Amino acid sequence: MQGVQAVGRLDQDTTGLLLLSDDGQFIHRMSSPKKHVPKVYEVVTKHPIDDSQVQRLLAGVVLDDDPKPVRAAACEAPGPLHLRLTLLEGKYHQVKRMVAAVGNRVEGLHRSRIGGLALPEDLAPGQWRWLSPADLELLKP
Repeated sequence: MQGVQAVGRLDQDTTGLLLLSDDGQFIHRMSSPKKHVPKVYEVVTKHPIDDSQVQRLLAGVVLDDDPKPVRAAACEAPGPLHLRLTLLEGKYHQVKRMVAAVGNRVEGLHRSRIGGLALPEDLAPGQWRWLSPADLELLKP
């Protein structure tokens, strides 16, 4: 048995769902880009989002440290300053850098879902709870 580790990470100014576990196989399955576990982010942008920005995020953008484009698995704009972005991998500040690459800026960032598990609306920031068997089923591939 190893120590408790986080599945992924949240930046200092990012809120949302964070899973902790001492099960190395579970952590690898949830974190590895090869496993294609979707992570959904609610993004508040500085400037209104237009359809071309959404399409560019879906098609792929080049980040400054890698010539290979990264793309969103899904992307929609539920509101003028609200972007819902689904990623299958997690690079350093990836959401912020992708949004900057299409000419906008992240003002707020919240991870709302990992796999099929959504952050419960009744769980306040800083609170935690054990995952139920039903939660674990939502996280299975």
